[in-house]
Amino acid sequence: MGTVTHLLLCLASLFYVSVHCLSLGGKQYKVTWDEHSLFVRGERVMFYSGEFHPFRLPVPGLWLDVFQKIKALGYTGVSFYVDWALLEGKPGQFSAEGVFALEPFFEAAAEAGIYLLARPGPYINAEVSGGGFPGWLQRNPATLRTNETGYVDATKNYVSHIGQIIANAQITNGGPVVLFQPENEYTFGANWVTWPDVEYIETVNDLFRAAGIVVPFVNNEAAIIGLFTPEKPGGPDIYGHDSYPIGWDCAHPANWTAGNLPTDWRELHLQQSPTTPYAIPEFQGGAIDSWAGTGLEGCASLTNHEYERLFFKNDFSFGVAILNIYMTYGGTNWGNLGQSGGYTSYDYGSAIKEDRTIAREKYAEAKLIAHFINSSPAYLSATPGNLTNNSYVSTSELTTTPIFGSDTTFYVTRHSDYTSLESTPYTFSVATSQGNVTIPQLGGSLTLNGRDSKIHTTDYNIDGVNLIYSSADIYAHSWSGNKRILILYGLEGETHELAFLSSLGEPTVEGDHSTVKIASQRATMIVQWQVTRERKVLHYGSDLDVYLLWRNDAFKYWVLQLEAPAPIGNYSSQTKETVIAKAGYLLRTATVSGTALKLTGDNNATSELEIVAGFPDSDEVYFNGQRLDCTRSSNGRLSAPLPFDAPRIDLPDFEAQEWKFIDSLPEIQPTYDDNSWPLADHETTNNTARDDNGTKFTLRTPTSLIASDYGFHTGSLIYRGSFIANGNESSLYLSITGGSGFGHSVWINSSYVGSYTGSGSAKSFNQTLVLSNASGMHLVRGERYVLTVLIDHMGQETSWTPGYDTMKTPRGIIDYQLSGHAQSDITWRLTGNFGNEDYADHVRGPLNEGGMWAERQGFHLPAPPADEWEAASPFGYIGAPGVGFYTTKFNLDIPDGWDIPLSFDFSNSTRDDGMPLDIRIQLYINGWQFGKYINRLGPQQSFPVPQGILDYSGENYLALTVWSQDTVGGRLGGLKLTANAIIQSGMKRPTMSWSDAWEQRKLAY
Repeated sequence: MGTVTHLLLCLASLFYVSVHCLSLGGKQYKVTWDEHSLFVRGERVMFYSGEFHPFRLPVPGLWLDVFQKIKALGYTGVSFYVDWALLEGKPGQFSAEGVFALEPFFEAAAEAGIYLLARPGPYINAEVSGGGFPGWLQRNPATLRTNETGYVDATKNYVSHIGQIIANAQITNGGPVVLFQPENEYTFGANWVTWPDVEYIETVNDLFRAAGIVVPFVNNEAAIIGLFTPEKPGGPDIYGHDSYPIGWDCAHPANWTAGNLPTDWRELHLQQSPTTPYAIPEFQGGAIDSWAGTGLEGCASLTNHEYERLFFKNDFSFGVAILNIYMTYGGTNWGNLGQSGGYTSYDYGSAIKEDRTIAREKYAEAKLIAHFINSSPAYLSATPGNLTNNSYVSTSELTTTPIFGSDTTFYVTRHSDYTSLESTPYTFSVATSQGNVTIPQLGGSLTLNGRDSKIHTTDYNIDGVNLIYSSADIYAHSWSGNKRILILYGLEGETHELAFLSSLGEPTVEGDHSTVKIASQRATMIVQWQVTRERKVLHYGSDLDVYLLWRNDAFKYWVLQLEAPAPIGNYSSQTKETVIAKAGYLLRTATVSGTALKLTGDNNATSELEIVAGFPDSDEVYFNGQRLDCTRSSNGRLSAPLPFDAPRIDLPDFEAQEWKFIDSLPEIQPTYDDNSWPLADHETTNNTARDDNGTKFTLRTPTSLIASDYGFHTGSLIYRGSFIANGNESSLYLSITGGSGFGHSVWINSSYVGSYTGSGSAKSFNQTLVLSNASGMHLVRGERYVLTVLIDHMGQETSWTPGYDTMKTPRGIIDYQLSGHAQSDITWRLTGNFGNEDYADHVRGPLNEGGMWAERQGFHLPAPPADEWEAASPFGYIGAPGVGFYTTKFNLDIPDGWDIPLSFDFSNSTRDDGMPLDIRIQLYINGWQFGKYINRLGPQQSFPVPQGILDYSGENYLALTVWSQDTVGGRLGGLKLTANAIIQSGMKRPTMSWSDAWEQRKLAY
């Protein structure tokens, strides 16, 4: 939209609506808004988006695949976080290159036609380590997320760099970014900090504006309290909030708690921000699980297709016009990037699984919902009415919220008790342009099944033809030549009714006539139909075809918009031509070249392509570049078979592989030299973390043993404490903090003392170990001994409530006491990842490596120097507690044109007596840590690794650190490489995310 048009739009708003124009003075005019919705280039847009974090899929060549799957849902946008901790591992050294570069992300979004909401923090939460804060902030004495100079100054390098990167990708510069959110969930604060800290929010906003951000700012409060609204100091341009209404009980997915369905959001919005479109920058699309949990499939069930059709449609009853589903693709907490408590998978129970497959029914259900709302431009200027259970429907067991447009009205109808499992019959009485009607008019009743909801419509515009009413849900509508196409659907066994003006004529019925009843009343032609699995099509001459579908059949229909001239391109627009086709697993794109229609998509079985709208005049149709042998039906539809012939895929048998082994805990040997390790000599700490009672952390040791005070923020930690024995050492007390699921093991010299094997909830553990019973150990007076403590660092805490600084919660040894000794008798050294903040691996970033000896040497990287190592298999016992490092290599040869997601699947490891072994395993693939497996805790046993990390046509290196905390040692119960799906795909083959190999690290210790 040009400047003149924009000015006219803004002038027109003086007479009609209040359109907010950010910059008639010159900043930007491409994204505006009124109280109903955004305008992009002057056109109303429903910003319906899915959350997708590029850093959780470190293969830029796969980002387009995810974008296309989100676009196929009918979504117009994607929201993304940026993880500061991955980009500034050392203070002042910002690096966004390789897999951390965002430019390929923006390019892929633009190619797919996806608008972006950028959310770079500085604080993001996102269940990442530290909530996105780099570990070195633990040493900063300032209170985080406040306007204290020390904290604000620490953010400036990151903000200026990431702000400029995002600014360059704004729509004003030809990019896909149309919205921006600084900070996140800044909603509640401790009572000892300024709250709300308006100056802090204003500072963050100003820093990003100085970096060049000009698109509208939206905020995301964690509760609908109106803390920062456009009218208040520090407020955004558009007020927003998040919501996770169904909670996190993935262990009991069928148990929905009464009262959790929101009902008052419209009223709250009108109180808090009536001049902005209703925005929910995070709405629950899945749930998280934790160590020792029940697994993420339970989270997917909790937030399944039933949840979507109730909760998503309920959001529409409030008039939401900016809606982001968190998560839509979750991805992986590879390389230690997750928070304490979160395990490797961040699948989240999302519509798109961690391995990028779309097999969950919630993907298909989300597609039906989103395409409807984006096929309904009347929705974006409509006004929600009051929720009622004594109007419209014939029973108080149901509740309806009307959404009134200038002509069209939408009626969101559900059970009054949203948890109900009942199938409830009802009639529906509404006003239409043809008078008041009670539906169904031809007898019988409608039915609302348990955990379902409907959006009934009246006077719905089908491209110039008025659908007087429909009790069935609308999926989409389009054109085929000069004929309109409308798709309706319902659940099997339901009765539905629709009506057009009689002037349109009586339709002929294609399909089972016995389940269709047609009658003329007054000036309307009414059709009543029973939902069966067989498709029925109503043909209204040359004007309109109406497809009457079973919901599960509707899942197979894909709606694709054709590309438009620049600048719209592939971005969604209400005026673009649309192709609707029935196909198999996935349709990605549709383009027209001359008289040919070219489609790309995926198949996982033999299927048929049937084009029901937008088909070309010719029979020239291509699928993934291959011309199809099409036939045309008597009704004009084109169809063609899509054959599927899966290739043979040979995957390695790891138990038959040749493995190499090296001990990865030489630190317990008396000859080990730790002089290169940092000396734990800090007598004070700047750590300002507080406990639940608000008590600030204080040192309980002569010198700090907090790992981050010495630059170690990730992965395993190792402490070595040297002391002279006096012969009175009978016990050792240790208080250790490592985060949820952590464990530790202890040796004195090479003698094993004991372990804490972890739990799903405990973040700290106080342990007293009896030394006299430890392997018959007796310490000789006057001799020097070394106490070695290996700790599994599970990630920093997030920092959700300003004032508590929970991100600074220490990791390491918090307190200790060796009987017979003063604390000062022990001299401590410690280590973590090699180089600490001067991390060695800039391909995989600052969090990928921990402190185990093999990691410090870089032996997990491709082509380690293993030829001279011992030949030993991880499937045989390590004879004692300790850490073994195992490596092998294998080849893959997966042909182009096939998307075959692979996962590494562990089996339970047990002792000879059948009890689970206490072992902790890290899985490294070509240098990338893609799995942290804790045998006794679980629940994760399957670890997807994407193509691009795995070389699908070459050599791959697999490495395992096997840490046994069991007195009998440890071994693998089983490890297999599994193909999760075999999909013939139009996906572009990704390039590799790495090309490096092991090199000897100078000064590695």
